[in-house]
Amino acid sequence: MPTVENEVVINAPVHQIYDYVSKTSNLMQVWPSLLEITHETLLPNGGYSYRWKYKMAGIRLSGIGECIQLVPDALLISKNIGDLESIVTFKFQSYNNRTRVSLTFLYKLPGILSNQLTENIVLRMNSKEAGLILDNLRIMFEDSVSPVPVPDKANHQTGPN
Repeated sequence: MPTVENEVVINAPVHQIYDYVSKTSNLMQVWPSLLEITHETLLPNGGYSYRWKYKMAGIRLSGIGECIQLVPDALLISKNIGDLESIVTFKFQSYNNRTRVSLTFLYKLPGILSNQLTENIVLRMNSKEAGLILDNLRIMFEDSVSPVPVPDKANHQTGPN
């Protein structure tokens, strides 16, 4: 299974970044190929389940996902199934009011993208995208005039179940 990893240091407190990233629909603001998050529902573990639409190498994909493990201000792991199977891991490490954010994708390419040449191209594209996601996140926190709003998780649900 292809794996993509990247990291960034952001000049913002870990709890602000973690709270923002932990709400799956917020990722649409920083993840260029993430087309849609719907049916976002708060889970008992504090994470979310959701439906997603994603574009990889020009191919539209869809499926469902959910946060399968979280440690507040430290770790978020989501599992996605459907046209694309993946595990997405965000790790957060705080130091001196700065936060190191690591992002790892572990995924199984859909059949249409699974020949060797295409796999190499998609892996390079996804590596660039991981860097872009983290850079967009950094810009959002470092360049915003006011703090990024973080929604209240209590009783939150978007879309019908």
